[in-house]
Amino acid sequence: MTDDLPQNLRDLADAKGVSSEYWDWKGNHTVIPPDALREVLTALGEDVSTEQATTASLTRLREEPWRRTLPPTVVARTAFPYRLHVHVADGASLTVHVDLEDGGRVDLEQLEHLVPPVEVDGVLVGEAAFEIPAGLPLGYHELVAEVGGDSPLPRPDSRLSRLIAVPHQLDLPAGVAEGDAHGLMTQLYQVRSRDTWGIGDLGVLRELARWAADEHDHDFVLVNPLHAAEPSGVLEPSPYLPASRRFVNPLYIDMGTLPSVELLSESARAEIDALAGQAAPLNDSAVLDRDEAWRLKRSALRAAYRELGPAQADRVGRWMESEGVGLLRFATWCAICDVHGPRWDEDWPVSLRDPEGPAVADFRAEHAGEVSFYCWLQWVLQVQLGEVQREALEGGMCLGVVHDLAVGIHPRGADAWALGDALAQGVTVGAPPDQFNQRGQNWSQPPWRPDRLAELGYEPYAEMIRSVLRDSGGIRVDHVIGLFRLWWIPQGGEPSDGAYVRYDHEAMIGILALEAQRAGALVIGEDLGVVEPWVREYLLERSVLGTSVMWFEWTDDGRLLPPSHYRRLCLATVTTHDLPPTAGYLELAHVDLRERLGLLTRPLAEERAEEQATIEAVRAELVAAGYLREDEVGDVPATTEAMHRWLADTASLLKGVALTDLVGDVRAINQPGTDEEYPNWRLPLADGSGTPVSLEDLRGS
Repeated sequence: MTDDLPQNLRDLADAKGVSSEYWDWKGNHTVIPPDALREVLTALGEDVSTEQATTASLTRLREEPWRRTLPPTVVARTAFPYRLHVHVADGASLTVHVDLEDGGRVDLEQLEHLVPPVEVDGVLVGEAAFEIPAGLPLGYHELVAEVGGDSPLPRPDSRLSRLIAVPHQLDLPAGVAEGDAHGLMTQLYQVRSRDTWGIGDLGVLRELARWAADEHDHDFVLVNPLHAAEPSGVLEPSPYLPASRRFVNPLYIDMGTLPSVELLSESARAEIDALAGQAAPLNDSAVLDRDEAWRLKRSALRAAYRELGPAQADRVGRWMESEGVGLLRFATWCAICDVHGPRWDEDWPVSLRDPEGPAVADFRAEHAGEVSFYCWLQWVLQVQLGEVQREALEGGMCLGVVHDLAVGIHPRGADAWALGDALAQGVTVGAPPDQFNQRGQNWSQPPWRPDRLAELGYEPYAEMIRSVLRDSGGIRVDHVIGLFRLWWIPQGGEPSDGAYVRYDHEAMIGILALEAQRAGALVIGEDLGVVEPWVREYLLERSVLGTSVMWFEWTDDGRLLPPSHYRRLCLATVTTHDLPPTAGYLELAHVDLRERLGLLTRPLAEERAEEQATIEAVRAELVAAGYLREDEVGDVPATTEAMHRWLADTASLLKGVALTDLVGDVRAINQPGTDEEYPNWRLPLADGSGTPVSLEDLRGS
């Protein structure tokens, strides 16, 4: 019970944004055990080893704002004035101004603010208030406090901080704001062609966008996360467990449209063609083989780089300068992986585990060619992604490519190595039990530390968002609720043993909106699952689109939500990648699969009966509304088509159709809660009989 928690532990948890209780998916009040709270607080850098240590941590935390002149980062909406609290030694003179991103300056007006001083370490510290005016230009500015006197408190090093001016509401792209937009949703790696190397790539994405625009008048193609994976060894199949969210997986490079490919010599072309011949059989395999596809493609890319790299050195060099230290660290991580393997936390020499250490600098110098190669791969990807987006827009799409942002990263990946204590240690991210994952989920991902993000000016987060939004019409944020709170699970614990940790959603959503505004893109938040009701209202206020999946949309009295009642600012779909395609759902493939894998928490007959009742309720509504005839009720293709006609009539701004539904696939691409028990993320696109469907099949269908 909550009353069993020591008061200082409860207060410390609240001060650090850790919830000691929550309401589960069934509406039950659930209390977090004290040991779980202590482990989460330890991951946030707090000492809770004893009662005395917990009290000392709470005291330090409460005094921290008074030890600083300015908060480490301020995120303010430009539509409203912002009241800024500043701390100085009692009686000291003080002025505050803003140095704007473009070089201008704004002096802040001091406001009346009567607060008694607080004694900290024997020094009386006062609090003043200043107004950051409405109407500042959007961007990343600097707050500067000029303080008289030489008191040691608040700390002199806290007189500079970052001010991030963000939009109140995100402007929607013109083509979307003017009317409904329809689009295709696909797991890109699933879609192979006769020219791919066993895995769908950016050449396929270009053709898919062209086909969707020309044949179906679609406005966008929403793809799975294209984030980077390991450069060597066994590749992680899940695009939602990437090595880095800032950089792109070179497995998606289209070998046919390499920049300046015409400069390759005949011998280089012959070498690449021979490797392509070895890769060709992979296009017919029943299960995707990323490892072999990447082995062959990487050899071909090395052959191309030997000749194109020197010719493109100036262009790539200028791009590398614009990308900064993040690119260099990522490329260095890739090069070290080639020597020592991807398990940096276990297999690398201890001296190489610190990205800022001298051993890493020495390694980078000794392996400069390999580091340059991995930088070149990222440059090629950015060139090709830009070309795909340009052609999609020129082909008539109003959005083009919409990218997916994974909720987290691999615990042994590049970001986990490069970002250091910006990520929490000793915990992983997941989700408490819900309707479709009744044992909960552990995604094995280290979460951002909200306190460190603020201290770092949110720069790692902003860089990641900026990179994903480059050359795109939008971004889908997987588990957008994670920008408000995340379920932290102590290392080694069960998913149900976690606790929610709150984030500064004003900062997280504000920066997301700022970067999207600058990119001319929209933001879709995947807001499924257990969601606090106010969160959807907040996202609506900021013009962040929600997500509605037909299977989950019901009225309070148990009726299927009518099309006219769908949210306007929303991406509406029939299904999602965490469910089987619609044909499979109608055949209860998801229930049979979970029973076979031991994931059900109630008897199979009960589970099937409840899911069948849901399906029958959907069919009854479709018949009553005239979307499905009585004689078609038992027909899976007819019901699938009727559900999509229902979707087409919804009030939602965006409507997405899964490519798997178009071809009649029945297999789940992913079964949450499993690893090797099911070929997650490794099934190619196929029809209802399991026969692979190629890009050429699609275009000729």
